[in-house]
Amino acid sequence: METTAEEQLLGPLLLARGTIDRSALLRGDPDWIARAWADPASRVLIVSDGHTLVRRTGDHVEAVLYTTEEAPEGERYLLGVENDVAYFAVAAPLPGFATADTNGRVVAPLNLNETPEGEPFPAGLRQGGALLGDRDAGLLVYAVALEAWHTTHEFCPRCGSRTRVEAGGHIRVCPEDRSQHFPRVDPAVIMLVRDELDRCLLARGPQWPEGRLSILAGFVEPGESLEHAVIREVAEEVGVTVVNPRYLGSQPWPFPRSLMLGFFAHATTTELVCDADEIAEARWFTRAELLAALESGEVRLPPPVSIARRLIETWYGGHLSGDW
Repeated sequence: METTAEEQLLGPLLLARGTIDRSALLRGDPDWIARAWADPASRVLIVSDGHTLVRRTGDHVEAVLYTTEEAPEGERYLLGVENDVAYFAVAAPLPGFATADTNGRVVAPLNLNETPEGEPFPAGLRQGGALLGDRDAGLLVYAVALEAWHTTHEFCPRCGSRTRVEAGGHIRVCPEDRSQHFPRVDPAVIMLVRDELDRCLLARGPQWPEGRLSILAGFVEPGESLEHAVIREVAEEVGVTVVNPRYLGSQPWPFPRSLMLGFFAHATTTELVCDADEIAEARWFTRAELLAALESGEVRLPPPVSIARRLIETWYGGHLSGDW
């Protein structure tokens, strides 16, 4: 089988960008953090329920950053430093936007290109991750991941006491037993499976709408290597045996705290036996079959911001343009 498509992931992984120095050594220096917060040059990204405010100017989209004096009250996270400018995130309601659904979640426009030019609008990583520049995309994915962890780890798992934030938002400390708790990342493998005919395997989860297909994925279990997780997940979900998992790249996916590790794998069997709890349907596609299904509207792919889309495009041999 030709493996040239596996040599390099096609294009950048849009949520794996970022330009700032995370400045880990400064997190334990409360005096430096206080000085940085008092510095008029420092900038703040406000994050709420995984969203921030962005602004569109033509085709350019940027995050709305505030001075520390303008920032609302809320938990503060040090994101890092770039060109002597310190960047923070504050977890707080988005200024001027009380709009939320019945569960209190931020409602963001589906298409930022249709928002009024120059006017701030809420956006999450799914809407804005692919449109933001490298610095802003890196800031947002970092802030969203920290906010998601802090939101679900307010109490000590040992004694139940409310923990407090330290180290610039990178540790929670229990005041009773002094235990320290660090932001958690859940590794998950995501794999594009090819057979001897170089067909690609796509599948749909039961919770997805008809026509929305992607590649297989699953969490790494305790005591398991990434390669074994690839082999196990494919066998469990669709009954296919794969060999030779080849790592291509990784991307944070803070929904709420995953790190997606992308692989290609070669199928030695092709009969599909789907686990109904995990997979509603699965199909093999040639490149011509996939293109025809996309053009007819029968199939829709994951968004460009996802590593799944990039793996599919790498196999296909080029970017699949269009709203697929």
